[in-house]
Amino acid sequence: MITHKITLIPGDGIGPEVIRATVRILEATGVKFEWESFAAGAEAFEKYKEYIPRELSESIERTRVGLKGPVTTPIGGGFSSINVELRRRFELFANFRPIRNLPHIPTRYPGVDLIVVRENTEGLYSGIEHEVVPGVVESLKIITEKASTRISRFAFEHARNNKRKKIHSIHKANIMKLSDGLFLRCSRTVSKEYPEITYGEHIVDNTCMQLVMNPYQYDILLLENLYGDIISDLCAGLVGGLGLVPGANFGHECAIFEAVHGSAPDIAGKNIANPTAVLRSALLMLRHLGEHDAALKIRNAIDEVYRDRSKLTRDVGGTAGTSEFADAIIQAMESQSSAGAGTERLLQ
Repeated sequence: MITHKITLIPGDGIGPEVIRATVRILEATGVKFEWESFAAGAEAFEKYKEYIPRELSESIERTRVGLKGPVTTPIGGGFSSINVELRRRFELFANFRPIRNLPHIPTRYPGVDLIVVRENTEGLYSGIEHEVVPGVVESLKIITEKASTRISRFAFEHARNNKRKKIHSIHKANIMKLSDGLFLRCSRTVSKEYPEITYGEHIVDNTCMQLVMNPYQYDILLLENLYGDIISDLCAGLVGGLGLVPGANFGHECAIFEAVHGSAPDIAGKNIANPTAVLRSALLMLRHLGEHDAALKIRNAIDEVYRDRSKLTRDVGGTAGTSEFADAIIQAMESQSSAGAGTERLLQ
């Protein structure tokens, strides 16, 4: 049996709790893991005087797969985003966020099934900015043909390999005619290589309105960096919030899987955080590793626990703690009959 070496970044706030619960569930599948755990952010700086320690970077280079909890990013000062730096350092150019409802979580839109594919390495979100003179700050939005073509091909390849039917490229090229115009031209060029996939374009502000009016019109959304960050959070709200949706960052050499929510320091250490987002991100990791049976086993268990509702955490209307929720997932996995496993398409 293969042992998968994984770089583990517990994060801070509720990160260590939700990562600990997720690791327990992953190990209960019977898949063998070898974890290399490292701090990042403020905690790492206290120990190593680096926000991303050299040992952490070397581990990711070695394992090529990471599972990460939330890391607090200071607002308006302090160190730069750990997420942004990890994506830049390891050329994790594709941010991948499937948006799909969980059973019995009340939302305005049941049956949502869409994917946000976001360019991860350039654009305004990269944080390339400087003070020109006191009181004047300039931020640079850099869009390249290379990155725009690469993320477009990632989206179309995913669509083809997973039998998705439609991709919309989201932009503001009516105003930013050069930068967003280049992004669109690259998307259009790539789309011609995939004639079986319907290609469309929507302006980003109109897309926000369309999503809250009728999200079912979309299948895959293809966006540059900042638009993708905003739209992906909006889409998470369609299915219950950031505590429920997974995230992954893919490069040609490495991949890091992470929840998209914050570190919630106000509830840290209270055993009440919901590990669902990290757990669903770990399902994407299992698929990436080729462990499809284990991923399906966990997904079925998540669905069962959410249908039953007796062991849900407080944020989704239950009373269970983090560890109790994890226990329920493991118990549901153990009770699954082999006849019910199936080979259905696993989306998240």
